[in-house]
Amino acid sequence: MRIADVLKQRMTLSFEVFPPKEDDGIPKLQNELKELFRFNPDFISCTYGAGGTNVGKSKEICKYITDNKITCMSHFTCIGNKKQEILEIIKSYIDLGIENFLPMRGDFPKDPETGKLKTTTGGDFEHANYLISFLKKNFPKISMSCAGYVEKHLLAPSLESDIAFLKAKQDAGAEFIMLQLCHDIDAFSRFREKCCKAGIHLPMVMGLMPVLSRDPIINMTVSNGCSIPPELAAIIGKYTPVRGASEAVVKEVAADFKKAGMEYTVKSLWAYMAAGVDGIHLYALNKAADVAKIVIDSGIQLQGPAR
Repeated sequence: MRIADVLKQRMTLSFEVFPPKEDDGIPKLQNELKELFRFNPDFISCTYGAGGTNVGKSKEICKYITDNKITCMSHFTCIGNKKQEILEIIKSYIDLGIENFLPMRGDFPKDPETGKLKTTTGGDFEHANYLISFLKKNFPKISMSCAGYVEKHLLAPSLESDIAFLKAKQDAGAEFIMLQLCHDIDAFSRFREKCCKAGIHLPMVMGLMPVLSRDPIINMTVSNGCSIPPELAAIIGKYTPVRGASEAVVKEVAADFKKAGMEYTVKSLWAYMAAGVDGIHLYALNKAADVAKIVIDSGIQLQGPAR
């Protein structure tokens, strides 16, 4: 099923998973996916490592998703990929029944000698819009999304320049936007208004990272250049163990943080729905039980004719 076609009809519910690094992690992730399948999501996306570092496991997970009659969307990056390799890789995914893709530039890898980030993809494309255009020409039947950044990409000089690149992705053939991590609903509303003025009309699916533990949510938010709203900052401040606290206290505070964080995630989900987002995309973090509880508590599984 083409995700773009579903978005023309109603709001979507979807999840994102990442292939495990461990060799024995596939069976565990498959069990996690079974937990998510019961919600009959509109699609599940699977990440793709820079330079195809996890391409084998990514394909295995994508095949498992499609074999279970769930629409799968595969990420795909410019990093290290040459045109001929791209044609072969995408064809191999299509042969598995994948017809939805999220082409991205991808994060620059580190130079193994200097330890500094490289400033080039090392492939035939330096920007996602060129990759999207290439895929559109060679695989006209696939459905493509593109990445969008509510508070701008970390490396973009301004929000306006980032929106200009987003418009280029639309013009290249992207059919909907996968918005990356953002906790600020007001920022989303302002972003959408700016996009509209720039001539961007694509449906927007909001990526939500469940707030489950203190350090990961801080690190992920900061590393993506996103702001931490007052309500989330209050939770972080309230549930931070004092220096020298016993192991028992640390565990208790972590459990309290998780409970408050999950409640915050549910409220964020509701707020984005009220703001008129076209889809909710939950980062499963390979922690399906917690994500399942968030979905159940939100009531979103009752939305749409397919659920």
